[in-house]
Amino acid sequence: HVWRTLAWPLLVATAVVLLVLVLPFSHGIAPVRNGARRWLEIGISVQPSEFAKFAVVAWTAALAAKKGDQIRHFKKGLLPFLVVLVPLAGLVVIEPDLSTGALLLIIAGTVLFVAGAKIGHFLVLGLIAIPVLWQQIASVQYRLQRMVGFLGSGDDVAEASWQITQSLTGIGAGRLVGVGFGEGMHKLGYLQYAYADFIFATIGEEWGFLGVLVTLALFGLFLLIGFRIARRAADPFGMYLATGLTVMIGLAVVLHVGVTLAVVPTTGISLPFLSYGRSALLVAFLSTGVLISVARHRQARGAGSR
Repeated sequence: HVWRTLAWPLLVATAVVLLVLVLPFSHGIAPVRNGARRWLEIGISVQPSEFAKFAVVAWTAALAAKKGDQIRHFKKGLLPFLVVLVPLAGLVVIEPDLSTGALLLIIAGTVLFVAGAKIGHFLVLGLIAIPVLWQQIASVQYRLQRMVGFLGSGDDVAEASWQITQSLTGIGAGRLVGVGFGEGMHKLGYLQYAYADFIFATIGEEWGFLGVLVTLALFGLFLLIGFRIARRAADPFGMYLATGLTVMIGLAVVLHVGVTLAVVPTTGISLPFLSYGRSALLVAFLSTGVLISVARHRQARGAGSR
């Protein structure tokens, strides 16, 4: 259970790095890109918020397993998690990266729910979070523009809805079997970040409806296996860890696909394993390796008990 031992150090290290990103005197290693300070330049470009997802899952799983039935009580169970996780998510929001900050809390909340936290507590927290979330959206122009673009994407092609419109046009151009690998046109300046935030639209254009179905089927298989590993884990920590990592991958897939299909507003969430981005790719493969480790740990314990 090396990850249980490393849970606290990982979270502390993540918090320190996220703090460095937002400090006013750290522009030398945390420059502004596209109006945000989300990357650490240390010879290579690293996006700490991606690693924060893994650290949050590991820490939440470890502490939830330690608390046991206490998790059902707000003061002794849920409150300690909020004291740590809300400020951590706040650092991500300050970058600014509202979608990833919210995603951190949702992933942690899912782990805590599986661990036995009461749904009533989450409902109350959700009611408190809604006005805070709306204030964060309404107070920042580009976030509000994204919301306006999402709500009006079917009727206009204003700047706010341009990405959504081009995404849908690209997917529609693919039809059944696509225009061919590498032959897509929308990635040639029509659709910004077609290699990252909108890679699913590129898949739809170049591989068509069949390619989209295969991609979704493979992700569905991954989630099925991940939840199966969680259900059969040898101990609570393994179950919570596997659940959190699977949900982390699954939510990213749902949000990314939802954005490209205009089901949810633009978030900037990458598609695991496929979008361009070293940090996100490393975290996706690390999570897969840990899931395999949880499965093997159960097999090893089962063999040892015979």
